[in-house]
Amino acid sequence: MSTNPVADFYTAIADHYDAQFHDEGDEERQDDLDDVAEQVGELLRGHTVLELGCGTGYFTDVIAETAQSVLATDISEAMLNVAREHGEGLENVQYRVVDALNLPTDLGKFTAVFAGFLWSHFKKEEQDAFIAGLRARIGSNALLVLIDDEYVEGASPTVARTDAQGNTWAQFVDADGKRHELPKNYPTDSALRKRLGTAVREIKIGRWDSCWALTCRLK
Repeated sequence: MSTNPVADFYTAIADHYDAQFHDEGDEERQDDLDDVAEQVGELLRGHTVLELGCGTGYFTDVIAETAQSVLATDISEAMLNVAREHGEGLENVQYRVVDALNLPTDLGKFTAVFAGFLWSHFKKEEQDAFIAGLRARIGSNALLVLIDDEYVEGASPTVARTDAQGNTWAQFVDADGKRHELPKNYPTDSALRKRLGTAVREIKIGRWDSCWALTCRLK
């Protein structure tokens, strides 16, 4: 086990994670994901993309259809292995284990960064570190696209507590029935703008019933 409980949880569910993207019993979420995927593809058309927290590669495949190239990364080797299988044959995609909070110096140059369902697992101080790392490694004017979950009563993981820093923690259950308490934040538009405002420009936010999307440019 690592010292990162979020990474440990997603490693434990890597073989089952894909199911949420193909759940025919949740038509509303599927419709939202289809709409978001279409918009992400258009936003990243022609870009050289760094994808952080790629998971099993659902959005990697979408982005690869329109982007010039994609470096798909995840902290979990198990998740990345599934992504590689899904992306077999994609000539413009490379895969690499990367900690989004500790970006290596040899990543290369990118015109856009995409992170799907990653931001909410960062504690607030980690969110600041994440943006600072992007500005240091990727540089100014790069497009940043964030996608994440809305809280949906009865469908989202059970909220366990809110800590002194205002982070929400929720109960997640892995394939073996083991419970994991992980940070899972559901920010308002104003909270997103406040958190990002000094480090980025041109913030735009869209919301669906089950998810939200934010685009901006790094300063």
